[in-house]
Amino acid sequence: MTLIENYLVVFSLILVLFPQICWLYSFQHEWDPIHNKYSQFSNAERLQMVDASKKMFQFGYDNYLKYAFPEDELDPIHCRGRGPDYDNPDNININDVLGDYALTLVESLDTLAVMGNSSEFKKAVKLVIEYVSFNNNNTVQVFEATIRVIGALLSAHLIIIDPRQPLGDMSIPGYENELLQLAHDLASRLLPAFSNTATGIPYPRVSLSKGVPLNCINETCTSGAGTLVLEFGVLSRLLNDPVYDAVSRRAVASLWSLRSNVTGLLGNVINIQTGEWVGPMSGLGAGIDSFFEYLLKAFIMFGEKKDLEMFNESYETIKFHLRRGRPKCNYGAGNVPLYVNVNMKTGETVNTWIDALQAAWSAVQHIKISYISEQVLNGDMEEAICSHALYYAIWRRYNALPERYNWQLRAPDVRFYPLRPELIESTYFLYRATKNPFYLHVGRDILESINAHTKERCGYCTIHDVHTKELEDRMESFFLSETCKYLYLLFDTDNPVNKEFSRYIFTTEGHLFPLDMKFHKKPWVEEEGCTHKGQARSQSLLLKQARKELEGPKSTNYNEPVITDARTNFSNCDTIDQERRYNLPILSRYLAQLEVAVGLRGDSS
Repeated sequence: MTLIENYLVVFSLILVLFPQICWLYSFQHEWDPIHNKYSQFSNAERLQMVDASKKMFQFGYDNYLKYAFPEDELDPIHCRGRGPDYDNPDNININDVLGDYALTLVESLDTLAVMGNSSEFKKAVKLVIEYVSFNNNNTVQVFEATIRVIGALLSAHLIIIDPRQPLGDMSIPGYENELLQLAHDLASRLLPAFSNTATGIPYPRVSLSKGVPLNCINETCTSGAGTLVLEFGVLSRLLNDPVYDAVSRRAVASLWSLRSNVTGLLGNVINIQTGEWVGPMSGLGAGIDSFFEYLLKAFIMFGEKKDLEMFNESYETIKFHLRRGRPKCNYGAGNVPLYVNVNMKTGETVNTWIDALQAAWSAVQHIKISYISEQVLNGDMEEAICSHALYYAIWRRYNALPERYNWQLRAPDVRFYPLRPELIESTYFLYRATKNPFYLHVGRDILESINAHTKERCGYCTIHDVHTKELEDRMESFFLSETCKYLYLLFDTDNPVNKEFSRYIFTTEGHLFPLDMKFHKKPWVEEEGCTHKGQARSQSLLLKQARKELEGPKSTNYNEPVITDARTNFSNCDTIDQERRYNLPILSRYLAQLEVAVGLRGDSS
């Protein structure tokens, strides 16, 4: 055939195929209501949500100062403050958290800074310095006091002393490390929890003036004992005092040594004296969730290789024993992928519910991808997308996230929603990873639901029942420290935190810590004339080493309970289709399947 004839053949094929291509595109997109709903989010809409999220925070914060300060929390219906329940010391739902130390103000400090409100940040810091004291006899939970109060104080302190001042002018003339001193004071009052335990795992509660109460139980949850490393490790380095780092790491090492030698899983409740697992359930929700999160974040913050090794082994173990459903998120047939609760000794499913705290797992998967992997580990991104989509479908059904959802009955087991941040946290991190407008729509849905169903005269309320939208008169401090912060950062794409995303890490309570190589060093080791392995490495070299750990073969020490490597499993081998980077992160038919699974729509199959 001549060249002209070849051109004619190609041109004829184009004429024949072009209408079919256009029809297919129209079918997949213009006629796809799910795609149409989520595929666009204008800049004007985004800016509107920036303003709405800031107003949400400001409304709660201003009313707290007006009606509740210096008490710990705001009762938004009766417009009054809430502190410890002195009439009922056994009311741990309140007393574990509220210690009569202006908790909501303390937790709001770095949110003010993130929102660029320099004047109010400085005013709030001065109020904390003036009013907050830990010299009382309140009994508080070690975990809650650490992540909420110590974490918030350290975050604000680091923001103040940062010579770069990336969030705006948050420096305070005459500041003499008062927030660091407060964090030190509180941490020293928590130290008795680590004494007189045979395992090194701390007691769950302490009196701020008398140490461990005589009636304190010998049982604690895995996350309560194993989620102290970030705050205690930073405190030790700022004080040049190894004690806090050492006790928190001893607790983690002890928990790790007591994992099942059959499955490699940990339980959720343990006896701190005997090391016996009195709660053998293993999952990704309450009682265990943040343990895994802090293994990864501790490595990123401090650069200790053992933390990454523990996280990697845990991650593969979780996928091997807890994951159910079809092998791939966006391909093939089968049930919706789901991480269930299992028996730590056998890996058998023990119940049919998931809880709201598990919604943060997608954020942990994103952190693994963003900080450790040079290229996106596509299987992990797929897993994060699918996990998040399930919780978003539940949210859409109830305009809230019930504390516990029974996936077999398609109904809540525990119906309250205390304005938790975990779903919006995962939404924020997945938007950072994908820049997909789908997640901006999710954020707007969450924000509008909260405004529509929880806003009262003086603040935002806990939803007592997601069915009836009956409210409870309580606004927990994490609403301002986490929920509002993640919503604001989701939409404020030009925020300094987003512009320099790799310079920061969030604690499990959403408090902002800067990533700095100085935290990879242990100053007390240097002073003793020792050389800490890895101190001279740059952060990029350290992360490259971590990537090699992820990519290369593991050592085979058969004396340790190492579970099947997920690199031989099904979920790490696929690539993310290029089209879906610019369309839905989860294909329409699978999003529809999720809607059927949670009862949002009927099964048309």
